[in-house]
Amino acid sequence: MTTVLYKAADRGTGDYGWLKPNYYFSFGQYHNPKNLHFGVLRVLNDDYIAGGGAFPTHPHDNMEIVTIPFTGALKHKDSTGGAGIIKAGDVQIMSAGTGVQHSEANASATDPVTLFQVWIFPKVNNIQPRYDQRTFDLNERINKWQYIVSADEKDNALWINQDARFALTSLKAGSTLAYTNKFSGNGVFLVSISGTVTVGETTLGRRDALGIDGTDSFSVTANEDAELLAIEIPMN
Repeated sequence: MTTVLYKAADRGTGDYGWLKPNYYFSFGQYHNPKNLHFGVLRVLNDDYIAGGGAFPTHPHDNMEIVTIPFTGALKHKDSTGGAGIIKAGDVQIMSAGTGVQHSEANASATDPVTLFQVWIFPKVNNIQPRYDQRTFDLNERINKWQYIVSADEKDNALWINQDARFALTSLKAGSTLAYTNKFSGNGVFLVSISGTVTVGETTLGRRDALGIDGTDSFSVTANEDAELLAIEIPMN
């Protein structure tokens, strides 16, 4: 097993007034030629959107985009006629495919939104653009993995156009949980959303991440109550 540690304090940052992002990989104002992606994981942005803040209409193509809100409510509208609002417990995926125009905005004029937005290079280019979203039961991720995005329909998750899988867990202090790859040979980008955990000899604090490669399974132990996101992706 080989690992790469991504410390929260070392992430790129931006400040647009209404938007305060933290970048795990090069994006926007942050460019680091040595930190462009992890396998097919191209973007992981940890965003704070102030009340009334909005991304105006903009284009995407040939990217799988997953949005995971933690607080507040985010509304979206797209050129296919789709529109909706997502909040904590919801997950949204967009296959940009041949091309789509969309906008995202804080649904509140006063309360902030916090979220992760993740971009994955697709397995097949130029598919028809699509949206999907689902509300997940937070109790179904306590001390176990809850699969929220997967290419395998058996996971009962949102479908993604890639041999990839996203999983969330709320791990209680002292608990150990194993993760086993859905697709042999994939890597896993593990993020501590909150709390402190240990993987092998490495300790992750809040918003630290660990890129894991060269193994199809690993275990994580919670030193305190913790929330984790595992993003399993092909490495090439």
